[in-house]
Amino acid sequence: MSKAPPTRILLADDHHLVRRGVRLILEGEPDLTVVAEAGDGAEAVEAARTHRPDLAILDVAMPRMTGLQAARELARIQPDLRILILTMYDNEQYFFEALAAGASGYVLKSVADRDLVEACRATMRGEPFLYPGAVNALVRNYLDRARQGEPIPERAITNREEEILKLVAEGHTSQEIADILVISVKTVEGHRANLLEKLGMKDRLELTRYAIRVGLIEP
Repeated sequence: MSKAPPTRILLADDHHLVRRGVRLILEGEPDLTVVAEAGDGAEAVEAARTHRPDLAILDVAMPRMTGLQAARELARIQPDLRILILTMYDNEQYFFEALAAGASGYVLKSVADRDLVEACRATMRGEPFLYPGAVNALVRNYLDRARQGEPIPERAITNREEEILKLVAEGHTSQEIADILVISVKTVEGHRANLLEKLGMKDRLELTRYAIRVGLIEP
């Protein structure tokens, strides 16, 4: 069986030393390789056009075009490109803007040596990567909206589908879900397909975002 090629990464940060440190972390892993670097958001967009990476890692605060602006543009021109935000800001506003811009994860520079590699792998599996404070922020935001009487999405799924959605969002495999609920793997996969169709979603990442938005995942 042939080995999958390494994930091709575009790395954008306006500090050369930060880029060098992050590159060292990433290239210590056989399944990750940095194919391009950029010093600002505009350069990142151009580099993505040229190198067609699988994953873009973007700093928030960069000259000319911020990482969030670049994320929005990259999501528009390369919808299949996965995006991670790497930042020193543990800031709810940036975090929510990053999700809105199409990012799959938000990694703090202070713990990049611990979290970044796993964030890259999770993102490429179609799963979100959220640090614990970010999950708290999402749940708090949802509860605030509910308390203020803002509309909560109508219930579109059955109780069983909700159980499966929660377990999918928590990262369980189909076999693990089948074992937990004492049903067959085929039944789990049928429910998962129904969820994707009902909610108009295409992968586990979107299901997880939905589960967070409707309060199924708690910190």
